[in-house]
Amino acid sequence: MILGQSLFGFAPRPLLAAYGAVIASFLGGLRWGAAAASPEGKGADYAVSVVPSLVAWAALFAPAPWDLRVLGALVLAWGFVDQDLPRRGLVPAWLGRLRLVLSGVAGCALLAAGVFGAP
Repeated sequence: MILGQSLFGFAPRPLLAAYGAVIASFLGGLRWGAAAASPEGKGADYAVSVVPSLVAWAALFAPAPWDLRVLGALVLAWGFVDQDLPRRGLVPAWLGRLRLVLSGVAGCALLAAGVFGAP
């Protein structure tokens, strides 16, 4: 199925963009939770944790294909941004590795939909 076709009466592009925004918001929540669980709970971690949500929800208002491109780049980049969490001991090392894999798959899927999908 091509990205512009209907899926059970719903257009796939807005569904995929909304899903990407939810995923990006979850990624920010991971950092927020790590900061909250940390004894020192640095304010910078709280501030940085809202960035994915703000960028993702703004991307929902971007015209196609930039909505999915921005979301894809955000999810990919955030996998690398969060690599400081295991280094600082705020999350287990396996979570850092898992984040890279999952961000790679989700980010590449969103980018591919933004590049190869219907306008």
